[in-house]
Amino acid sequence: MNNSSIIYSSDQGLLLGFHGCDQSIRDQIILGQIRMKASHNGYDWLGSGMYFWQNNYARAIDFAKNPPGKSKIENPAVLGAALSLGNCLDLTDKLHIDKIRESYHFLKDTFSKTNTPLPKNRPAPGSHNPKDKVLRELDYSVIEALHKETMEMGEIPFDTVRCVFIEGNPIYEDSGFYDQTHIQVCVRNPNCIKGFFLPRLEDPEWYKAA
Repeated sequence: MNNSSIIYSSDQGLLLGFHGCDQSIRDQIILGQIRMKASHNGYDWLGSGMYFWQNNYARAIDFAKNPPGKSKIENPAVLGAALSLGNCLDLTDKLHIDKIRESYHFLKDTFSKTNTPLPKNRPAPGSHNPKDKVLRELDYSVIEALHKETMEMGEIPFDTVRCVFIEGNPIYEDSGFYDQTHIQVCVRNPNCIKGFFLPRLEDPEWYKAA
């Protein structure tokens, strides 16, 4: 991959990301006392990295208050971040959708040669919605295989991964809109995080002081 092939696929502007976590973790990251850790779970939706809901504070606080599985966050809070996507594996872009498809077929062929079954995306244990496959071991493997191939070929590595996820239930009968649809950003290169901030509440009476 050369620079001319990514000039339209890389977004050098800033966007806001929100991450649901415990208040103590949020405060320590903002104060520079600890660094934000990347997630390396084999079922992460967009591969390894630091996860943010793009421009979606409400989803981040909902995640903190209702974490998946049996986990619990004592003091739910939201960490804000200013992000640059850099060289982004953007799965709203046909160029990168095609790359993911190619990576899947490469991975499938590799596993087939050793008679090894491919990982699968699957629902969480006890889920009442078999279509809601939140444990995405196949997607994780496909994305990580693409990152590995990119590095081995000496191409420009991806700084971030972004995707729109249609999730949840229709918001009304026969609706094309779903109640948990969101955009997720996975940051692989920590230099794409330009700064952290404490999200503020809206001032409903701002106009009275104007």
